Amino acid sequence: MKASLDEALAIMRDLRARDEWDAAQTHESLRPYLNEEAHELDDAIREGSDDAMRTELGDVLLQVLFHAIVAEQRGAFDITDVAGSLVHKMRVRHPQLYGTPEAEKQTWEGRKAKTRRTLAEGLPSGLPALHRALRLQERAAAVGFDWPDSSGPAAKVREELAEVETEIAGAGERFGTHGVPSADPRHARLEGELGDLLFAVVNLCRKCDVHPSLALDRANATFQRRFEGVERLAAARGIDVRTAGLEVLDGLWNEIKQSGE
Repeated sequence: MKASLDEALAIMRDLRARDEWDAAQTHESLRPYLNEEAHELDDAIREGSDDAMRTELGDVLLQVLFHAIVAEQRGAFDITDVAGSLVHKMRVRHPQLYGTPEAEKQTWEGRKAKTRRTLAEGLPSGLPALHRALRLQERAAAVGFDWPDSSGPAAKVREELAEVETEIAGAGERFGTHGVPSADPRHARLEGELGDLLFAVVNLCRKCDVHPSLALDRANATFQRRFEGVERLAAARGIDVRTAGLEVLDGLWNEIKQSGE
């Protein structure tokens, strides 16, 4: 017989009552575990493993139940309140399905924009920069600050790249030493221009219905797979990648790329 959510809640309450470590936990002390479990679930999804995904979803659920029970014992709210919040949010987000037949068909961001006081209100402070850029752009677009199609963002990317190239040319590419940023004010200007370029690329992704984090994640995986192929090929040919030089490594890279890796 499969375990139920009620059983999961019961065992969590029992652990809070009888296990010293579980009883000592607070919302604050549990924060690192929630972040870790979310990343482990993300890895399982990336790997496409159903077994790993099931396990990691269970670990995330543990964190949800843990926080709900801690709150319940504080007299703040309980798991039914959490579920009620979810149901309410889903109904509000889909008024055309759960509201009146004439409910306004508007994006979630468009509806939220009517009650939001500032652009960044409600965005988590620890949100990764790439995802934060996307969310800020989505929120601005919800009130009409948006390009009509992808041609505008594409032109903006070219414009920002030209400004980066101008900044590099003016400084002769001497911005730091061995990875240590220079105190030269030109370094700060370059950082600003590169930031503008990244922001513009995120906007282009958004207009093409591509999540920038997923696109970059795929690019990372491709680069890693191909460079590890370069390392294997170099080892097979007795080439030291640390001293081979760009021309040799680039040739190996092209071989790996052409092989379909």
